[in-house]
Amino acid sequence: MSPLHLGLDLGTSGCRGIVIEERGDIVAEAALPLPPSRRDESGGSEQSPADWLAAVKEVLAGLCTQLGPAVKRIAALAIDGTSSTLLAADTEGTPLSAALMYDDRRALAEVESLRAIAPADSPVLNPSASLPKLLYLKMDLKRDFLALHQADWLLGCLIGHFGHGDENNALKLGYDPFNRRWPDWLLGLNLPAGMLPQVHPVGAFIGLINPAIARETGLPEGIRLFAGTTDSTAAALAPGIERPGQAITVLGSTLVMKVLSPTPIFSGERGVYSHRLTLSQRQTNRCADFKLRDHLWLAGGASNSGGAVLLDYFDREQLAVMTPLLRPDQPTGLGYYPLRCPGERFPRNNPHLEPRLSPRPDEDVRFFQALLEGMANIEADAYRLLEELGAPRVEQVYSIGGGAANEPWRRIRQQRLGVPVLASRQQQAAYGAALIAMRGFCSSIG
Repeated sequence: MSPLHLGLDLGTSGCRGIVIEERGDIVAEAALPLPPSRRDESGGSEQSPADWLAAVKEVLAGLCTQLGPAVKRIAALAIDGTSSTLLAADTEGTPLSAALMYDDRRALAEVESLRAIAPADSPVLNPSASLPKLLYLKMDLKRDFLALHQADWLLGCLIGHFGHGDENNALKLGYDPFNRRWPDWLLGLNLPAGMLPQVHPVGAFIGLINPAIARETGLPEGIRLFAGTTDSTAAALAPGIERPGQAITVLGSTLVMKVLSPTPIFSGERGVYSHRLTLSQRQTNRCADFKLRDHLWLAGGASNSGGAVLLDYFDREQLAVMTPLLRPDQPTGLGYYPLRCPGERFPRNNPHLEPRLSPRPDEDVRFFQALLEGMANIEADAYRLLEELGAPRVEQVYSIGGGAANEPWRRIRQQRLGVPVLASRQQQAAYGAALIAMRGFCSSIG
């Protein structure tokens, strides 16, 4: 029997697992919500790593139950996590802090200190990036620790030892993906040896599953774990993009806009960064015929606008009722810039940017449409900026996430973008993580 491959996705609001077979068909799927992030007026946004691990174990157990005897065919696993979500842990993996989420923006002073040593185009020059958060935690803890992203920490939990990371998550910790090393300018921070993770290419073999975890969840021993990626990058892999000019917009709690490019694009001033990708190519469904293509780059960034803004004003039932009443061919012209609170990352990198959400019309449907139009304008501005910085002109956009099912919004976005906007057949970042597991497995035995 052919092997199965498992992908785990940790998003802002939940954990999802997907198991696929070699042709890419889904054979099992499970999901569990996470408690909402704890926020405060200082810009803090935190979650508990213990909640992540509990959700991961429950999702894994659910997948095993669904698969029955076929669970023994699971051969590989990869994890994606929210970009720039960072925690401090000791060498045994015990958390020493809450996890600072991707939208935690307390590290303003740390960003200013980094401007003296980091290159002007570095993605670390934003309070939501990982490196400022590391410095923030370092000042608070006043002791040595491992700096681990969400995916790094969970990987360590599953293999039983800690300190490994992947190139995509490490990017906003200061890692140089072009030269594939920690840059010399980081020496100016006098970080203790071993604080930064050992970085591996996405899909690289890391280790075998911890037998204790296998027994607790029902997974077979001997599963190979491979280096994962960020949640938005995993989502971008799900549609199977393969040529420069194809783009992905993730319509989740936040908006993520990325285009496949033959060259990396970086602009710290505008919140633009690039993740290194290795795409796959096979003539058949056998691992022996699996080949890796040359490296390409996923260039783009993440806005603080997105579905979370909508949920500040309406519940999901209200949104479902209003969606058929939207009129894409009758723009409101209200010119909103929808944000939950001051601060934007991309296409404007301004931690003090104020939301623009007035005047508010009396009709809820018109207000809802104006919010969607504002997000579509942000998306269009993002792709225009990427082209100005040297990325390919966008030819088509695949939509991922909860907003991808909103047909009137798709039409609004297509009008603003001027290119075909398509809903991806595969909508889940966990599916992209499962593809990483499959590619890692095939390349490791091919």
